[in-house]
Amino acid sequence: MSEPMLQVENLAKRFGGIVATDDLVLNVEAGELHAVIGPNGAGKTTLIAQLSGQLSPDSGRVRFDGKDITALPMYRRSRLGLARSFQITSLFLDLSVLDNVALAVQAHAGHSFRFWRNARSEPDLREPARAALARVGLGERADGRASALSHGEHRQLELAMALAGSPRMLLLDEPMAGLGPEESARMVEMLRALKRELTILLVEHDMEAVFALADRITVLVYGRVIASGKPDDIRANADVRDAYLGEAETGAASHG
Repeated sequence: MSEPMLQVENLAKRFGGIVATDDLVLNVEAGELHAVIGPNGAGKTTLIAQLSGQLSPDSGRVRFDGKDITALPMYRRSRLGLARSFQITSLFLDLSVLDNVALAVQAHAGHSFRFWRNARSEPDLREPARAALARVGLGERADGRASALSHGEHRQLELAMALAGSPRMLLLDEPMAGLGPEESARMVEMLRALKRELTILLVEHDMEAVFALADRITVLVYGRVIASGKPDDIRANADVRDAYLGEAETGAASHG
């Protein structure tokens, strides 16, 4: 069997007395959508931050496509094909939808300080930007202002920006957050299409979306993996139900 695309080995992260990641082991196979779930404070966003290079672990290793990337900064990981959606925390709302993605293409290419004029004029930035927008269903909105998009469309735009660098794997941190039922359904369909092309690690509170999309699910509680397996196995796991799933499915789980 081939080596997993992403290997997390004994990852640990503390903030003072709080253990955010506790000797965590996780493998994501090439081509799968692997969901990470757990209650508020389980350490899911801290995990994503360590995988993307935003945070350094206290101990343990992260390997991507067989390479040890534990010490690499975010931009080096991005160049290897590991992209975090929503790592750009604010959109350029006064610019066009296309301009936002063209700037992301430029940043992935490594010359973000040759900034505005190039992003607006160079075909090698505009064409991949239009292609990324088409992939997330925003092709027809390319020339409109980003400020005119709905919240759900902002999520789609952020996803297009993550796709701008032609990644091999996406790290998605709660792409459904704040979406209404129709927007959530549209995002699920978009992720279903993307999982045919990319490996995806999905952190998400929306259990309906998780079980609709995931090939495998890992459950975190207090930074530690309590279960990992296929969706049916996770749904039937008594420890998972006690710790999280029954509560989440009744809508009682808090976001975070």
